[in-house]
Amino acid sequence: MRNTRLRVHYLLEPGWKADAAIQGLGRTHRTNQAQPPLFRPIATNVKAEKRFLSTIARRLDTLGAITRGQRQTGGQGLFRPEDNLESAYARDALRQLYLLLVRGKVEGCSLDRFESATGLKLMDANGIKDELPPITTFLNRLLALTIELQGVLFTAFERLLTAKIEGAIAAGIYDVGLETLTAEGFTVIDRQTIYTHPGTGAETRLLTIAQRTRNRPVTRDDALAYLGEPGARLLINERSGRAAVQIPATSIMLDDGEIERRVRLIRPMESHTVPVKMMGETHWTEAERNDFATAWSAEVADVPTFSDSTIHIVAGLLLPIWKRLPNESTRVYRLQTDEGERIVGRKVSPAWAANAATTGAAKLTPADAFMALMDGRTILDLTEGLQLRRVRIMGAERIELSGFTDTMRERLTAYGLFHEIISWKLRMFVPTDAAGPVVLERVLGRYPVQRIGEREAA
Repeated sequence: MRNTRLRVHYLLEPGWKADAAIQGLGRTHRTNQAQPPLFRPIATNVKAEKRFLSTIARRLDTLGAITRGQRQTGGQGLFRPEDNLESAYARDALRQLYLLLVRGKVEGCSLDRFESATGLKLMDANGIKDELPPITTFLNRLLALTIELQGVLFTAFERLLTAKIEGAIAAGIYDVGLETLTAEGFTVIDRQTIYTHPGTGAETRLLTIAQRTRNRPVTRDDALAYLGEPGARLLINERSGRAAVQIPATSIMLDDGEIERRVRLIRPMESHTVPVKMMGETHWTEAERNDFATAWSAEVADVPTFSDSTIHIVAGLLLPIWKRLPNESTRVYRLQTDEGERIVGRKVSPAWAANAATTGAAKLTPADAFMALMDGRTILDLTEGLQLRRVRIMGAERIELSGFTDTMRERLTAYGLFHEIISWKLRMFVPTDAAGPVVLERVLGRYPVQRIGEREAA
């Protein structure tokens, strides 16, 4: 019987030439394979060894840009963003590390010890130098340090780099090149021309696309399997009855040098990272296995098979209006509709799409307004000083209505909003479940939208 199982190739000593590394991987044995193999680069716990993997990752990025003529890299998914230690994020993280060393905020390594061990000077007569040692010099000097000091410096550097990359990804400004959108189906439901070039007649089009995605919740058995990891806990929220699995997450270093310990909460349809110090302020409590399994199964049963949403793509001629496009993300996306049409363009928020419409009217249906608010980048200013925006409270996303007065509270409660006292302040929220669009329709019917704004990227 032919063996068509997934192959896993472990990469030892890839060398320094990126083109030779990729060529060698392409010649590995693949008889009878039914799918592409997985490649796993191997590194020991000697931190300086990552210096060599970083060189390969950087050169593969350059190779992809040269040979393909586009921003997609030649790494073919072999390396993660944090493996390239010579990126712009790594340079920013290194400068932050230098500042922390000067302030004495790096545990286990003082400024004097760093300068004497590496031979790098960070200070001059005027204070910290304007021209600090570059990233390549820093990485090369790591090779001469003791294993213990390598671990101290590189661990601090990795935490700063992780924080930089996670922040960029969360803000939507991390450059991943040309990204392909995948779903069960895409259907163009509206087309508008928002710009026509006077010389050539080429058009810039705003496309409204209905997207259908298949929901793949984490099963109960997969959730319980996390118990095999050290530090895993089963949780149930006392207030909502929701279930979650808590597992350890990577700690990050904040700008002031403090180490923030974090945990990851895994839910049936999402997961997010929460600082450990915040967990005591939430309603999550440890649960018995049977109670957890019952709550988790109930949530999975309520998840619909498909989720429908709407996205907006600006396609066609982009350069003349590039500065008009939102600057929080410069990602370029491509997709293929159910009719076979191929679309390449910039993804924009519902707020930008509403304001860019040719009629000039900034209008949103209640359903579109709900999706725009849940996306997190849209702020709706209503009449009588009210404002709607997404906020994160105790690790959960909510839609908050602010600016209300005591005389409005009873009416808003009747519309379906709920309120909580948080830090001795009364706050009102729109439900984020299936009732959300209905409640929002009542609110917007009484307090229409005056302005659609966009939140600046974090």
